[in-house]
Amino acid sequence: MALDDISLQKFGYIERKPLNAINIDPLQRGGILTDEARRALVQWGDGYSVCDFCLGVLDEIKTPPIFDFVHDALPEFLGIDEVRVTNGARESKFAVMHSMANEGDWVVLDKLAHYTSYVAAQRAHLNVKAVPNSGNPDYKTDPEGYATAIEEVIRESGKPPALALLTYPDGNYGNLVDAKKVASVCHEYDVPLLLNGAYSVGKMPINAKKLGADFIVGSGHKSMASSGPIGVLGVKDEYAGIVFEKSPTNKLKEIELLGCTARGATIMTMIASFPTVVKRTQNWDNEVADARWFSEKLEGMGLIQIGDRPHNHDLMFFEAPALYEISQRVKKGRYFLYKELKARNIHGIKAGLTKFFKLSTYGVGRDDLSFVVDSFDEIIKKYE
Repeated sequence: MALDDISLQKFGYIERKPLNAINIDPLQRGGILTDEARRALVQWGDGYSVCDFCLGVLDEIKTPPIFDFVHDALPEFLGIDEVRVTNGARESKFAVMHSMANEGDWVVLDKLAHYTSYVAAQRAHLNVKAVPNSGNPDYKTDPEGYATAIEEVIRESGKPPALALLTYPDGNYGNLVDAKKVASVCHEYDVPLLLNGAYSVGKMPINAKKLGADFIVGSGHKSMASSGPIGVLGVKDEYAGIVFEKSPTNKLKEIELLGCTARGATIMTMIASFPTVVKRTQNWDNEVADARWFSEKLEGMGLIQIGDRPHNHDLMFFEAPALYEISQRVKKGRYFLYKELKARNIHGIKAGLTKFFKLSTYGVGRDDLSFVVDSFDEIIKKYE
């Protein structure tokens, strides 16, 4: 193959779902770009577009207004003292773990933590103690479980863990644990708390200080209408000097951030979407109401919503015995649901899933959610 003859098509490029589709993918609902962000994506898409304005520190760029965004807007939005943009939530978590703990230390986290929380700890060569949950069907995490886990670490290692982490909400069931209570429990043992808000920051009102979190992490491409990968990391003043320590050889550069992180189209789309993101968090009660309404309608068809009941987040996990039964008797049944939904321009449930699947109702709106509900009803009746 000639190098000048290479194209996306030759590598099996497939067009993404149409922009007018009803998208219920929990990975994407909060990351769908605003019109302003789409314009910024084109304007700032060239490599090093933002770096043209940099004098050595990304977050000190005054034009475009990255400095004001990072040092004023984001700290107020997150309710935290110091903020940096990163290349994603996982990078944010690793930066905290790597700077706050020494090799061989322990970190306590909820058993429903995202795999990247475990991998971040492993990359920092830390030991992990998981806080159990109640299991099927609620998967509830008791805040007091953090006390039990911390005491286990103390017995096993002779000292408290270096850090605790709470996933808020978890990415499987959308459960929201009482973060304020977890923070209180951890602080009784002088253990700082990292709040992983990859599915909450940018969707719902969240204030680290009010919740008692010492660190807060968000995902721009999951929940802040940004072109990713990009994340945010908020740190209390008490720990800012540790996490954002400067290099002794390159005095402007922060070590944990490798000197500079998200730039170009990623941060410019985040800035462009920010006014809309702030405004939409004020509509959270309506989003929860839509999620509960949707869950009730699907349960009326025999589907079972797993996790918190009543539900308090847009991300939901369903068990669907009726759909699974259909998949066992129709041709290429594993994919029948995906194909039926796609035919109705509904996307977001992965191909091959019928017995269990998760979805998000965030920002879909009651009219389109009604269409999705009616579509599930039609599909089930079609194969009865």
